[in-house]
Amino acid sequence: MTRNYTAFVTVVRSILYLAAFVLSFLIVIALIPPFSKLAFRLDFVDKPRAGVERKLHRKPIPLTASYAIFIGFFVTYLVITRDFSWETAALVAGGILLLVIGTIDDWYKTKGKDFPALPKLIVQVSAAVLVYMAGVQFSGFYNPLSGEYVVLPVILQFVLTILWIFGVTTVINFTDGLDGLAGGLSAISGLTLFIVALVMGQSNSALLAIVLVGVTAAYLLFNRPPARIFMGDAGATFIGFMLAVIALDGAFKQATVLSIFIPILALGVPIFDNLFVVARRFVQGKSIYQADASQAHYRLLRAGLNTKQVLMFLCLISMCFSLTSIILLLVQI
Repeated sequence: MTRNYTAFVTVVRSILYLAAFVLSFLIVIALIPPFSKLAFRLDFVDKPRAGVERKLHRKPIPLTASYAIFIGFFVTYLVITRDFSWETAALVAGGILLLVIGTIDDWYKTKGKDFPALPKLIVQVSAAVLVYMAGVQFSGFYNPLSGEYVVLPVILQFVLTILWIFGVTTVINFTDGLDGLAGGLSAISGLTLFIVALVMGQSNSALLAIVLVGVTAAYLLFNRPPARIFMGDAGATFIGFMLAVIALDGAFKQATVLSIFIPILALGVPIFDNLFVVARRFVQGKSIYQADASQAHYRLLRAGLNTKQVLMFLCLISMCFSLTSIILLLVQI
């Protein structure tokens, strides 16, 4: 009887995950074309700029995919879960904050200007604080020697949680400089976190992850080379924010010392590449927000690879990191 009930629950959850993926995918597919047309009417497009190495496209590209991604994500999550808790409210509020400040930043870019870094920093940290206050946080880990759960001091829980959310939000944004790259890496990371959540029996994290995979997969249909739409800072920071939250709500929850590396590896390419970039900018005395062409994809392009080759290479590396994180998870079971 118990075995039959477990099988029934598994089937129901599988159907829910599939429905969540399909619904989020279809919503984004449906919304991107009208948002793209609206972008051209409002002149909310990323224009090529002569002499700017980071501007790889040759014609104006709409910057409105972020709104389709945001709507697709939360409409799907709320329809499937009917969860109107404080945690969900914090995710929505944090996402709106990032969407608003990202839109302002993107609008400045359409005018050939740079938006100041400080307001972005304040808003990103504020979004992270909202999530922390809602109870999504890195609270501690299991001691490998005693098997006891070590609860970290509150101040350390706060600092580590904010640093993780802010850090992942930032590195995904930094990665968004090549057609298909940020979306592709995010889809791979989201799928990895989905598998991790399934293995760990964390259904809510699994649902969040598969919805994120759905919206990024749909976005990639329009953003793969040559891109027809961009998600801009608004979309990239939102996706990074959600990946960070999913990891906190899943892989980091009651983690062992070893499993702490699972989400880090799942996000390996953007994390390790941008740690290098940030360190380099710090040594050079530049702001970490100062845009340049020092990320791995720009270095590979300068080395002679074309856009599709760079995209395939970095996604392959990301898959290797993801497989390593899954193996690391299975070793502990």
